[in-house]
Amino acid sequence: MASTYTVNSGIEKPGTGEQSGTWGATTNTNFDIIDRVLNGVGTLTLTGTTTTLSTSDGSLSDGHYKVLILAGSPSGTNTITISPNDQSKMYLANNTTNQSVVFTQGSGGNVTIPASTSKWIYADGAGAGAQVRVLPSEVVEDSSPQLGGNLDLNSNNITGTGNINTTGTLTVTGAVSSGSSNITSTGTVQGGQFTLDNSSNDWTFTVSSNKLIISYSGTAKMELDTSGNLKVTGNVTAYGSI
Repeated sequence: MASTYTVNSGIEKPGTGEQSGTWGATTNTNFDIIDRVLNGVGTLTLTGTTTTLSTSDGSLSDGHYKVLILAGSPSGTNTITISPNDQSKMYLANNTTNQSVVFTQGSGGNVTIPASTSKWIYADGAGAGAQVRVLPSEVVEDSSPQLGGNLDLNSNNITGTGNINTTGTLTVTGAVSSGSSNITSTGTVQGGQFTLDNSSNDWTFTVSSNKLIISYSGTAKMELDTSGNLKVTGNVTAYGSI
């Protein structure tokens, strides 16, 4: 009975009574394949615009690596074809090149990994119609991310061109910068300072010593304390009674 091979990694399964006296070499190769599939890190040096990532039955292959370091100097967007198209695969791909890399296996769909980024991807091994998908590992890839606790900004800022929406309390101990974005809240927005950026000078709203201070380009223009006292540095124009 001839050898057969596992479906996704091509590990050799010697037939009954085969390889008498020589099966040790096959077993050692199988262990090496398993080791590479579980924890192997391999470098693919990319050139040109096309690459084939192959897994061969019964022998160590680049397609066995769990982590793929994409290196080299491709001449443009490099398309990596996972072969064969009937094997399911999962990779952590780290693109260290200066070009985007596209992973494909069939006509079902591809995944693009921009330069200097990493993604967990999997190929479904569905044959000619196989597709490669990304496993969400970043907030930008998750359409409904949720936190299990507080988000610690570690003294960094939250910036963006989209909107921040909350139905609860948004507490900010760092800085929130709003350009063309909106902060929408039906709850409470808490923070020590908010900056509105109009691309030239900034309006800053600061809470200090129980006063609300409104500044423009770093200079305080108005102060409002908890007793309702209002102090301005310029003129007050009113169209009603003061």
